[in-house]
Amino acid sequence: MIRKIFVTKLGLEKLQQEHRQLTEKRREAVANLKTAREMGDLSENAAYKVARFKLSSVDSRLRFLTRILRQAEVKEKPRDGRIGIGSNIQLEVDGRTVNYEIVGSVESDLINGKLSVSSPVGRNLMGGRVGDQVKVVTPQGEKYYKIIQIS
Repeated sequence: MIRKIFVTKLGLEKLQQEHRQLTEKRREAVANLKTAREMGDLSENAAYKVARFKLSSVDSRLRFLTRILRQAEVKEKPRDGRIGIGSNIQLEVDGRTVNYEIVGSVESDLINGKLSVSSPVGRNLMGGRVGDQVKVVTPQGEKYYKIIQIS
């Protein structure tokens, strides 16, 4: 059974774009490896080792993206006023206001305001409505998040 990985529509498009770019980059990496291999003794050929490492890292990321794309399912944000994947939310925590978009775990990027649905905060906010106060237990202790706005 394949476990679904939920993503937003924009998140899926970004993953597909990265896959296409890496596929092109792989062709270049294979050509560089071939050129480096033709330079002679592989045991002392630094260009060969670098080219092999670059191809390996591209292949590794491509395998990861292929698996994610095979399991990805676009999740539309709820229309009933509850928090779900794709919701943009405004929260009050510790007397300050923060804004997040709830996204699938492969899209999370907290620095850019993309909060993973599988994080402790994201998991506890799911299904919440404006005005709800959510308690989240963190390693630093309990924190309370008040939902100010959902869009």
